[in-house]
Amino acid sequence: MDPRFRLLILATLAVFSSVAAALADPAPFDLSGPTLEVNVARDGQTLPISEVPNLAPGDRLTIKADLPATQSARYLLVVAFLRGSTNPPPSSWFSRCDTWTRRCAAQGLTVRVPPDAQQVMVFLAPKTGGDYRTLVGAVRGQPGSFVRASQDLNQATLDRSRLESYLASIRALNDSDPSKLKEVAPLLGRSLSIQVDQKCLQKIPELQAPCLMQGQDSLILNDGHSTSIVEELTSGPTSDLAMEASYTPELRYGYYSPYVASVLDIARIMASFATAQYQYIPALASQQDDRLVLTLNAAPSFHNPKSVLVAALPAVERPQLPPLHAVDPKEIYCARKSSLVLPVEGAPLVFSTRYAHDMKLMLTGSGGRAIELAAKADAEQGGFVVDTGHLGAASLGDTIHGSLAGYWGFEKYSGPDFQLMNAHTQTWELDPGQGGALIVGRQDTVHLRAASISCVDSIMLKDPAGKQLKVQWKTVKPGDMELDLPLKQVQPGSMMLLVKQYGAGAPQPVPLEAFSEAGHLDGFTIYAGDSQGVLKGSRLDEVASLDWAGIEFLPGALSTSLATDELSMAAKDPKAAAALMPGAGTNVKVTLKDGRVLRLESIVGAPRPSVVLIGKSVEPSGSSSGSNIELADQDEVPQDAVLTFSVRTQSPSTFGREEQIEVATADESFSTVLSLANRGITLESSRVAVATLDPDKAFGASAFGPLKFRVVANTVTGAWQPLATLVRLPQLKALKCPATPELACKLSGSDLFLVDALSADPKFQHAVEVPDGFPGYALPVPHPTDGQLYVRLRDDPSVVNLAALGVQQLPPSPAESARAAVRHAAAQSDESQSFDIPAPSENPADLSSDGPPAPAPSASDKSAQVAPQSEPSGRSSGQSGLAHSN
Repeated sequence: MDPRFRLLILATLAVFSSVAAALADPAPFDLSGPTLEVNVARDGQTLPISEVPNLAPGDRLTIKADLPATQSARYLLVVAFLRGSTNPPPSSWFSRCDTWTRRCAAQGLTVRVPPDAQQVMVFLAPKTGGDYRTLVGAVRGQPGSFVRASQDLNQATLDRSRLESYLASIRALNDSDPSKLKEVAPLLGRSLSIQVDQKCLQKIPELQAPCLMQGQDSLILNDGHSTSIVEELTSGPTSDLAMEASYTPELRYGYYSPYVASVLDIARIMASFATAQYQYIPALASQQDDRLVLTLNAAPSFHNPKSVLVAALPAVERPQLPPLHAVDPKEIYCARKSSLVLPVEGAPLVFSTRYAHDMKLMLTGSGGRAIELAAKADAEQGGFVVDTGHLGAASLGDTIHGSLAGYWGFEKYSGPDFQLMNAHTQTWELDPGQGGALIVGRQDTVHLRAASISCVDSIMLKDPAGKQLKVQWKTVKPGDMELDLPLKQVQPGSMMLLVKQYGAGAPQPVPLEAFSEAGHLDGFTIYAGDSQGVLKGSRLDEVASLDWAGIEFLPGALSTSLATDELSMAAKDPKAAAALMPGAGTNVKVTLKDGRVLRLESIVGAPRPSVVLIGKSVEPSGSSSGSNIELADQDEVPQDAVLTFSVRTQSPSTFGREEQIEVATADESFSTVLSLANRGITLESSRVAVATLDPDKAFGASAFGPLKFRVVANTVTGAWQPLATLVRLPQLKALKCPATPELACKLSGSDLFLVDALSADPKFQHAVEVPDGFPGYALPVPHPTDGQLYVRLRDDPSVVNLAALGVQQLPPSPAESARAAVRHAAAQSDESQSFDIPAPSENPADLSSDGPPAPAPSASDKSAQVAPQSEPSGRSSGQSGLAHSN
């Protein structure tokens, strides 16, 4: 094959490879390249390249390649000036410097910007034969491609400076204090015109930074200022093609992004004139003082096609001053604030570059004297940070005018104006209605207002004990602060806010009063004809009185159910309260014990339903009769019996079909509702109803004590009335007694724990008390003197009942006969009578058999307690006996 043809094929393949690479996703610029040192001199002033946003004709540029001493590959440094896409530059606009020579390595290349120049390109090309002529020919042959490459490289450099500033701050905060990200990230986004995902700020601090740095290709927002700096677009076929390419699907990032679509344009443009000898690699420049640190997205090649690094310097154009403006032009700032921040926005390059330098805040003091304070842009704080430490004792008026000023490159720059003030004594007041509503035991929020709050340094809360607590606060709007008062651990009483201002003397006091949590009032219910009502809500123990149109009600019993308080309120003048007409309404005034007054609306309800109890009867069950206990009080109802009672309605005049009767225990822990629907009520007539209650079915086996009832009509309840006393009966089976009266009897049965005490006399002078929770089936009892045994039930110990049991006589045992003989002999010898102590072989306390029983209580015994006794059948055979003291 002809070598020339082979060379043509290789060159064609190289071009197609470059084009294919350009059409693919752009490689990230993460490969470190060489560094250029660049300084710009104009009118006798020299600035590092990082402070120069634009060049001007006549500027003198000093450019030097900072290559390591061990650099083996020889690079040719070429500087080219361009003058538009359709006007090729003359050969004299190209300058070269052989970096491997001593002079170039030491002094670099010095050139002057010619008139009519618009762009400046810097090339680093590997040394080959004809390298300089080849490069000059490529630029002069396609000037529009390099014009567009210059513009896109500058745009990408500026956008990348914003993104790098943002990411650097996020990383630093994540390493030092992740909790500040939620506060700082929005300020960074505003300052650098970076899109901040608010959802990231809702995550825990440790996850916020990774979230905020996701999707870097879409974080950069359109910024008119950085666009205007490189917006000197030219016309012509190449430029049009490049612009059209930026809207292809491959450029999905949009025109503005951290690695903007212009990077793909550069790749396309560079690929369009790649040859078998050279390929062009774009280099993004990161500005650091007088150094341009180049970053590449492809590794340079030193084989054909060799790689030429292409970098761009700022455009040659008129200066584009930053459109900086105050975030809130109406805000007033404190001139003596130690950390004075003037919030600004609209020019992100002010924060991401050093184009704005030597910035100062210009103040006009009293007498018109100008005062300059150093100012520095800080994206994390969202504005310029001013050092006010040099103010010292400078004389300033109450109101001060200030403005930012400095340099934008070589140009003087005047920034936005600000209104400032000095700290001075002023009137502080709480938001109306909040001063008397502070509650201790929780964090409370109030608004504090003054003519100006810009000079507030700190706020302390002095509690009633004299302890000072720090108050967190924030500005809501000019003249209005929101304070979070730390009232969790303080006591109610008079307190003081201490407001300290920058540059002022002693803090100003603001008095306030804090209370315990006020009761929440749900409503006050009173019915016509009643002299008392019920107040519902929470913390009603703080209520001192209630006023209903001049009728004073005082608190009575307080009850709580389901986290709601109910407080009975009784009228001091019962007749006046009872005379209130149904439907009458008023604004009730409730006065608390600490003097606060709460109000609520209330209406007098219709008269409550009421009935009168006519009669009642008890139908015992079979187990009730088997208890062998005769109840002495007609109001006692056995738990397994059926209670029937009748009532006559008083209000309303007749029974309604929906009326019910509620029956409950005294504490209302057990209750049931009787109605026509559940057949608990039967109407004898329109005015008389007969109710039937089965306590066992309605309440179960654990209900006992006094029962009460009331009528319920349309959710309105009548007054509670006493009904009966519910008692649970033990089953008493047998009472076995020895012939000798001095010895105790044995009572057997079940559920004996329901017995409170037993006695041989109705006055219970010699009673045996049954311990709580007695689990036995037998117990010793006094020997009945008149054949009767008396019982007090645990469910109603005030009533003495009779045990209907016949006494079963036990035959005397030999030991009992011997003791009787001894007693008889002792009596004849006039000796004192005493009890015999059983021999060790005997066990008079053993009542598990019909052997000798224990001695009965003596006449001096007032009461005795028993221990559990086992049933004689195969149950546990625990011992029991009479425990008494002489």
